[in-house]
Amino acid sequence: MSAKKITSIDKVKRTYEREIFLKGGSEVKIELSFWEKFFNNNFIRKALIIVALAVIWQVYSLYLDNDLMFPTFTATLKGFWSVIANGELIEKTIASLKVLVTAYLCGILLAGTLTVLAITTRVGTDLLEVLTAMFNPLPAIALLPLALLWFGLGYPSIIFVIIHAVTWPIALNIYNGFMGVSNTLRMVGKNYELSGLGFVFKILIPAAFASILTGLKVGWAFSWRTLIAAELVFGVSSGGGGLGWFIYEKKNQLDIDLVFAGLLTVIIIGILVENIIFKTIERKTVVKWGMKF
Repeated sequence: MSAKKITSIDKVKRTYEREIFLKGGSEVKIELSFWEKFFNNNFIRKALIIVALAVIWQVYSLYLDNDLMFPTFTATLKGFWSVIANGELIEKTIASLKVLVTAYLCGILLAGTLTVLAITTRVGTDLLEVLTAMFNPLPAIALLPLALLWFGLGYPSIIFVIIHAVTWPIALNIYNGFMGVSNTLRMVGKNYELSGLGFVFKILIPAAFASILTGLKVGWAFSWRTLIAAELVFGVSSGGGGLGWFIYEKKNQLDIDLVFAGLLTVIIIGILVENIIFKTIERKTVVKWGMKF
């Protein structure tokens, strides 16, 4: 009995079984083999990529044989666990995350306010276009001297530059998402006599949420870059600081394995946020609503 064609039926079922249609119109479902299930798992594939990168790191550092320039992956892990055990890295990470989350949320609020004004009024549209044209190309690091003069040495200056880095990419993505909402959905809102904030929250935000989520991801990445750069410059206040200052201190002390441990911490947090927080939001919104498969 020969098979006419082999197809997979949906994303979930494809992970566990394949459907074979026979000449007579009947169908038989055959469970996937262990290796097919194994490689169909996104988590496993990504884990294998990370393991491969770690192996490349280890091999290259052994070949280079210069711990001062490029420590091995195992030496970095050893240093990482040592500063975790004594609490230093945890303290620095918490300090950075407090500043980061505060500035990130403020940036989202500012971007959302500007975008809502741009959608609901002509003056708001002009304002957003002018501000993004002026400030979006301006690197946040260029504002560090001014922030230092305005807010002094410490976290307020860092929060200021992070807000600048976060606001414009998020605002642009939200605005582009709103402008991409179909006329059909806009007419639905008008039929329900929605206007102003009601129209924005009930029609525009759900319809444009894929673009909004992209903007939030970009803003999160920008906030991390700006935070580490700012802390490297003046991220110490009253003898303390965050991850950027931790990296700077360890570089001065020539503890290069701990410098890499600090960078590894940033990478790990980025991976966790992307694959836990943002993926969960994406799965419960745009994927559930059929906007993404």
